[in-house]
Amino acid sequence: MEQLLDDLRWRGIIYQETDAEAMKETIEKEKISLYCGVDPTADSMHIGHLLPFLTLRRFQKHGHRPIVLVGGFTGLIGDPSGKSEERQLQTMEQVELNVQGIKKQLERIFDFEGDSGAIMTNNFDWAGPMSLITFLRDYGKNIGVNYMLAKDTVASRLETGISFTEFTYTILQAIDFLHLYQNFNCKMQIGGSDQWGNITSGLEMIRKMAGEGAKAYGMTIPLVTKADGTKFGKTEGGAIWLDPTKTTPYEFYQFWVNTADADVVKYLKFFTFLEKAEIETLEGSVEAEPHLRKAQRALAEEMTRMIHGEDALQQAIRITEALFSGDLKKLSADEIEQGFKDVPSYEHEKSEDSGLVELLVAAKISPSKRQAREDIQNGAVSINGERVTDVQYSLSEEDKLGGKYTIIRRGKKKYHMIQYK
Repeated sequence: MEQLLDDLRWRGIIYQETDAEAMKETIEKEKISLYCGVDPTADSMHIGHLLPFLTLRRFQKHGHRPIVLVGGFTGLIGDPSGKSEERQLQTMEQVELNVQGIKKQLERIFDFEGDSGAIMTNNFDWAGPMSLITFLRDYGKNIGVNYMLAKDTVASRLETGISFTEFTYTILQAIDFLHLYQNFNCKMQIGGSDQWGNITSGLEMIRKMAGEGAKAYGMTIPLVTKADGTKFGKTEGGAIWLDPTKTTPYEFYQFWVNTADADVVKYLKFFTFLEKAEIETLEGSVEAEPHLRKAQRALAEEMTRMIHGEDALQQAIRITEALFSGDLKKLSADEIEQGFKDVPSYEHEKSEDSGLVELLVAAKISPSKRQAREDIQNGAVSINGERVTDVQYSLSEEDKLGGKYTIIRRGKKKYHMIQYK
């Protein structure tokens, strides 16, 4: 088991840990249960949630049992960490919908079979029925206000204001750790670096309520950063979601394949399960032949396969290759939707005249018929990747990809999608 901790340190995954020597000794001697949680603040996780769960999966690959906690109860309260103001409270119904969405995504990451099969839990199961008296007498009594005020997540909010609701969050998460310790023999919690205060509150609760001899540990993962100082996991279109209806597999693939040379090796270490030797080979490629982008492609393939599956990965690769070559006729309607999701589109009645000049004007691709004719004659207009220079050209059924779309390009980069009603 020393190999696991050595691997985590080589990957740069361990940021903070409690009682490192005792934790190492425990992990080497026995197979433990350990957990990581996520609050259902949305109906999907984004890639910013991935690293702690992938770290939990690394423990599972070494024979330890992961407990995956979805915060159906704490999601109703809201974690103050990283926020300068109160969260908008969600309804019970929305939180439950969010829980179901997130569970499906976690099921893709973990193995739920065998001796080290993952356990899925929801803290609403034990915290939901808890009375206020129980909360105050059994748990609140064991965590001092001064102790809570010293937490960064609370201290950072004292000037701008924090409600009692969010103030109690750290106690609620401490109850989770205690419950899992007592009922699932859970000896460790993993979380992002912003969860250090909540993790140590859980250890304090276990120490107070399970006795001085209780052995439990915490470990945090570093914040994922980009070399250029911009925020990881964000694009002009917003967050990179794990839900394929929010971020398509092609967009997901493209996010990773566009990783900068300065970041790609770190991301390979953080997010993939590739072995050290393979990552070091890819690192050498970044230095010796960066134009080949082997490391970026390996990263994109590993991540897309893990989150969306092999079929979605191959689809993303087909779209990428078709866009690079300009040969769009090989793509299905679904692949066209993914590849051209964000380009301007125009709905065209199938019964309307499909003369190319008229269509360019109607779709506002060209500002006038005169300009449209000039564009066509100058070779500036392509239909589904093929240049058209005939001003009398009319679109036929053969130009409708999947019977639904035509992709028109004006110039080198201005794409437009024609949709047929």
